[in-house]
Amino acid sequence: MKSLQEILYGVSMEAIVGSTRISVSGVTFDSRTVKSDFVYVAQKGVISDGHDFITQAISKGAKAVICERIPQECEQGIVYVKVENPSKTLGLIASNFYDNPSNKLTLIGITGTNGKTTIASLLHALFTFEGYDCGLLSTVKIVYGSKQFENLHTTPDAVSINKHLVAMVQSGVTHCFMEVSSHGIAQNRIEGLNFSGGVFSNLTHDHLDYHGDFKSYRDIKKRFFDQLPKTAFALTNLDDKNGTFMLQNTEAKKHSYATQQQADFKGQILECQFSGMLLKIQMQEVWTSLIGSFNVQNILAVYAVASLLELPNLSILKRISELKSVDGRFQTLQAPNNITVVIDYAHTPDALENVLQTIETIRTRNETLITVIGCGGNRDQEKRPLMADAAVRYSDKVIFTSDNPRDEDPGRIISEMMKGVPAEHYKKALKVTLREEAIAMAGQLVQRGDIVLIAGKGHETYQEIKGKRFPFSDLEMAKQIFLNTD
Repeated sequence: MKSLQEILYGVSMEAIVGSTRISVSGVTFDSRTVKSDFVYVAQKGVISDGHDFITQAISKGAKAVICERIPQECEQGIVYVKVENPSKTLGLIASNFYDNPSNKLTLIGITGTNGKTTIASLLHALFTFEGYDCGLLSTVKIVYGSKQFENLHTTPDAVSINKHLVAMVQSGVTHCFMEVSSHGIAQNRIEGLNFSGGVFSNLTHDHLDYHGDFKSYRDIKKRFFDQLPKTAFALTNLDDKNGTFMLQNTEAKKHSYATQQQADFKGQILECQFSGMLLKIQMQEVWTSLIGSFNVQNILAVYAVASLLELPNLSILKRISELKSVDGRFQTLQAPNNITVVIDYAHTPDALENVLQTIETIRTRNETLITVIGCGGNRDQEKRPLMADAAVRYSDKVIFTSDNPRDEDPGRIISEMMKGVPAEHYKKALKVTLREEAIAMAGQLVQRGDIVLIAGKGHETYQEIKGKRFPFSDLEMAKQIFLNTD
């Protein structure tokens, strides 16, 4: 139990009905999860308004309500606190309720369009190899100690984040690496957290269905760095044109990495093949099993963070040489007849082009590159033709298919992608609505020495159709078709 007065520390309040000198047992923004003596935060969501559920929350045992509008008729014995922004307040009171666990470990946030999962996961692996107790809050999973949880959002809600962080502190975790999404920043899910460092990977076309335009998307990402404290570091990718912009107003210590620009941490590819790359980082050579120019930047970010957190240089390089690719990120299968299958999460035009460019640098052009690709439903429609254009420019054959169609007609999504296929590439394009049939068709078309790229879903183990998630894995389907496994 905590006093309401205690967890309201740092909150700007506009009005209070009742006394804050009461004890509360929990915090939630979901009226369905309210328990006895809880604080209920009524925030406006994308679909519904929490103010409509205040009565329900009280009936389930809420003792205090945080809201933008105090009801005209207040329930006796209930404390109402009016604030300007309940979602910001949620982050602050959630942190206070759980004794501000982000102050008790080294929390590093990674933001950007692409690379967040890879950077966070590789940092988690590297520091774990070095003997640190580490936590991971990523798109793929949440990990600390022997515990692992599935994550449904890139950045969980503020209450969930603090629950996980306090559990990490209690289990002895000293370092936590966390993906920070644009949605998470915009919806104030990271409010109240104390970051020891922030990393910017890159910014490309994505989530414009939510943010409206690229400038708004960019500015939301920048807000993360604007909020970093003086004690933190801010690390940016100077190869991205938005890299410098991200750090313009931050009070954190500024650092940079790049492959093409002058930067504090510099790297380049010396050799690249499907088995890995030979890199030069800060004038020292290191071999990595990761592949692609985009992964050079990811590895540079990892190297820089480890260096800024004062790990010895030789230890960092040794661990980088031991790191394995993250599930669904340029994950390769070597099939019979010298066939290479690549599974990748690329679901933005830039990410897809990066993967295809990487394959282009490795291939001999004596083989055929077959790409299987789709676009998600109920998401940014502008990127659909751009994805298709990238696919047909680099591939010899492209099979357009479904990728989490959600509430949209998969055929319509594919038709919108086809608008991006130039006339000279039209003969390359095939349309197969069911994803398993599309991958099977790739298996029928492939010949000795060919390359197959299955892009868009990566680590995901489901297809989302009409509000339901059906079991589906690109990796398992590829194993069945190309390795003849059941």
